[in-house]
Amino acid sequence: EGLIEFYDSFKEMFEFFCKNTTIHGTIRLVCSDSNRMKTAFWTLLLLASFGMLYWQFALMFSQYWAYPVVLTMSVHSKPKMFPAITICNLDPYRFELVSEHLAQLDRMAEESIAFLYGINTSASSLHVSEENIHVKDLPSIGNVSRAGFRLSQNFSLLRMPDPSNRSGKKLSSVGFRLCNATGGSCFYKTYSSGMNAILEWYRFHYMNIMSQMPVIINISDHEEQIEDMVYSCQYDGEPCRPSDYVHFHHPVFGSCYTFNSKGTDSFWTATKPGISYGLSLILRAEQKDHIPLLSTVAGVKVMIHNHNQTPFLEHEGFDIRPGIATTIGIQQDEVNRLGGNYGKCTTDGSDVNVKLLYNNSYTLQACLHSCFQHIMVQKCGCGYYYYPLPPGAEYCDYNKQPAWGHCFYQLYSRLRNHHLNCFDQCPKPCRESLYRVTAGTAKWPSVKSQDWVRQALRHQNGYNSTSNRLDIAKVTIFYQQLYYQSVNESPLLSENLLLSSMGSQWSLWFGSSVLSVVEMFELLIDTLVLSLLFCYQRFRAKTLKVAHAPPIPSVSLALENYRVVQE
Repeated sequence: EGLIEFYDSFKEMFEFFCKNTTIHGTIRLVCSDSNRMKTAFWTLLLLASFGMLYWQFALMFSQYWAYPVVLTMSVHSKPKMFPAITICNLDPYRFELVSEHLAQLDRMAEESIAFLYGINTSASSLHVSEENIHVKDLPSIGNVSRAGFRLSQNFSLLRMPDPSNRSGKKLSSVGFRLCNATGGSCFYKTYSSGMNAILEWYRFHYMNIMSQMPVIINISDHEEQIEDMVYSCQYDGEPCRPSDYVHFHHPVFGSCYTFNSKGTDSFWTATKPGISYGLSLILRAEQKDHIPLLSTVAGVKVMIHNHNQTPFLEHEGFDIRPGIATTIGIQQDEVNRLGGNYGKCTTDGSDVNVKLLYNNSYTLQACLHSCFQHIMVQKCGCGYYYYPLPPGAEYCDYNKQPAWGHCFYQLYSRLRNHHLNCFDQCPKPCRESLYRVTAGTAKWPSVKSQDWVRQALRHQNGYNSTSNRLDIAKVTIFYQQLYYQSVNESPLLSENLLLSSMGSQWSLWFGSSVLSVVEMFELLIDTLVLSLLFCYQRFRAKTLKVAHAPPIPSVSLALENYRVVQE
């Protein structure tokens, strides 16, 4: 009784509520009860207000549960770490272990080019340098490789008429035929450009040849020094140190060096913007032509990327021309994604279902490559040579897996068309740094300065060339500004904003506050309690009525007295 107010009827309770509540308009339901038209009008008006209020609430909650985000941009200025820089000489090695097979592949390429275009390309032009890279302590493996591997003649380049050509001109495409294990399903890997077809055909055979190289060795551990590629290296006016770079070999882009790969050395802290405070390199851009049909570009490949990140040069790198001084200004953008219900992203890749095959930090490309390699091993029975291998797998070799090319190109086409689930399994990083690049070029060295520049390089680095600027390049990479833009995702409709919007709508339609909501809950509780009390009173009254009823005289239930009982 101390918590519940008792009323004699529901009408009394409703009148008390309408006269004392803070909700606007309810008092008009009882103050003009003699005028039924006004009572009906205010009743309809209040019901319509309730309907509009909860319709607005439904729109708010539907928008909130859609989890939209808004992008906010902020500018920060402070000293920061210089990014990682990867350079490659675009000159892949001709390893001694597989040199015989590569020479045979060069002869097959000569025959194919002569067949397609009638051009007689001598073997010497396809492999000018006979310098081979020797991997130590592998004589037995090399003998087995030479004896067991054979180049396949089943993938010849063919010229085919273009079925989509309707102009009447003699247009054709060039490609090679790929079939599954049974030979029942075949297709032609064709290109409208014969040059692209030859390069892809050469790469296809090259991957099969390089699969003979042992996976356990580190190809970059041969006797090459950074001085063979980098004549001069300075950062912020100070010479680079041997600990500032790591060396690796890329099967297409050749010998590569990554500067500031870890990003933990204070030597690489950028304190000032400008060309004088960046990384300046004088590079050897000579094309030895180890494998010319694999890499047709002369110059240097450069990529600017984050620390502890695998450089995917085939996707993000750019080329530096020989005989050119290139200045590259960079500006950093930082992107922070919310994740969770607001979007799919990962902090460090630990919650991703794909097991990364790279030892560096998580990136979208590393996840996509790892996902594709796992599917490749599962579907085709072997791994793609350009990607790392899962444990227990081996690289594809058409001597062992004759149909792997058919399987690979179909899978790769599905990946490019987003028909594989790799894009669903590989989210973007929740936090990543992006670099915007602007570049300028000029001839270097100039005609009047090239003699003394070459003499200085010859004296210091043993440089010896007569190509007149066509075998050296200069590149300078620097921060244009030390400030960076941070793009952050934030909820468009947070919990606080949702409550604020609901309160605004409630005030708009009823001119009341959250205490009015409490009054409505109080009304519902009083209604429930009063209903229970009325039901209890009716049940009690019926029980008492049965208890005070007159007694029925006892009668015999014999068959002859049945009629008396009925009466």
